[in-house]
Amino acid sequence: MTDLSSASPTITSMIRMDHTHVLCAFHRYRLSSPWWRKRAIVGSVCTALEIHAQLEEEIFYPAVARVAPDNDAVKKSKPEHNEMREMIEKLRSMGPENAAYDGLFMQLMRITIHHVADEETVLLPMAERSLKNELSSLGAAMTRRRMQLLGERPIDVAVHTAGTFPIAAAVLTGLAVFAVSGIFGRSSARRRGRSREYA
Repeated sequence: MTDLSSASPTITSMIRMDHTHVLCAFHRYRLSSPWWRKRAIVGSVCTALEIHAQLEEEIFYPAVARVAPDNDAVKKSKPEHNEMREMIEKLRSMGPENAAYDGLFMQLMRITIHHVADEETVLLPMAERSLKNELSSLGAAMTRRRMQLLGERPIDVAVHTAGTFPIAAAVLTGLAVFAVSGIFGRSSARRRGRSREYA
């Protein structure tokens, strides 16, 4: 069995990947987009931010606080997460037809971009210096917890991702169908081969 610590990216790499994913989703949002596309992008971003914030609060921030207990960036990160959560709650309580929807999502975008900039310029480099021997094991812990959190809402994640990144979703679906058909094709060929042996 593969050790998850050696197979997982480091925790700082995972945080950067999460940031990239959300920023890419932000860039897909257009004021002129149809309502269903806006809803998919907002849903994808909100879910990604909620999971990301929970992972950081459960795993990353405690590890950083252990080596730098007075770090100001860690102290202000939780209140920033709470501000994002309040906006996410408001966005979920309204639809794209609401006049305030676009403006609120743009505000969430601005706060998130500022938060990402702080983490990438201050917290992540500091963690890479101070926690260098733990980065892989922390990454493995984050991977395990992420799988649990994603498993709690797989349909929402799949639907919103498909609406946000339709080409990537189509390619992944095609690959999954190809893989499944290959597996079933091989097993049915083996069954036919066995039935010929007994004929």
